[in-house]
Amino acid sequence: MRYTPPTVKLPIPPEKIDGQSVTFRPVRDGIDLEVSGVMQVIKGENGFNVNASYIVSQNPPLCRVYWFDQFEIDAIAKSAVKEKRRILIVDDDRESTRLVKILLERTGCYLVREENDAPKAHQTARNFRPDLILLDILMPATDGGEVAAQIEADPELQRTPIIFLTALVTKPETKAGVRIQGHPLLAKPIKIPELINRIEENLPTHAAYER
Repeated sequence: MRYTPPTVKLPIPPEKIDGQSVTFRPVRDGIDLEVSGVMQVIKGENGFNVNASYIVSQNPPLCRVYWFDQFEIDAIAKSAVKEKRRILIVDDDRESTRLVKILLERTGCYLVREENDAPKAHQTARNFRPDLILLDILMPATDGGEVAAQIEADPELQRTPIIFLTALVTKPETKAGVRIQGHPLLAKPIKIPELINRIEENLPTHAAYER
């Protein structure tokens, strides 16, 4: 028997949901654990069908599509209308950036974009317009210092706060206020509560910052 996705009414414009990352529990699939996926909105005759693909296992690779019902969409929409601060992570370590993205977005306060190719970081920042950038220092091709210089030279981005992530300094040094190129740092490995505290300390206020 063919499965019919639930038809839902969207309480907010489709573009506020379509393409956004979401953390959810695919309970109707028999999985009571949080997973992450990217939402897709499909317009139908009587409403919308909304889904997100998520990974069940890595070995062997297995991906499923979860279709949201009205109750779930209402909860997602309620969360989406709250303004989330946009965080760009620039680091060549894909596993690390993926984990940080998931954990930050799980708080419901941030929309996170990853960039693992440092030479593309400046353009990604221009497209994404982040409220804050987390920037690794040691990367192949282009290091974090060069990326920071590109951001600072761009009139549209120069006011964007940057936090360097590095294994070059110790945690006591970061707590002592050591800065690189005038920017604060966090020592790797990163602890998420510490990262969130540092993000909140450096995020500009809405009144003082206009994108």
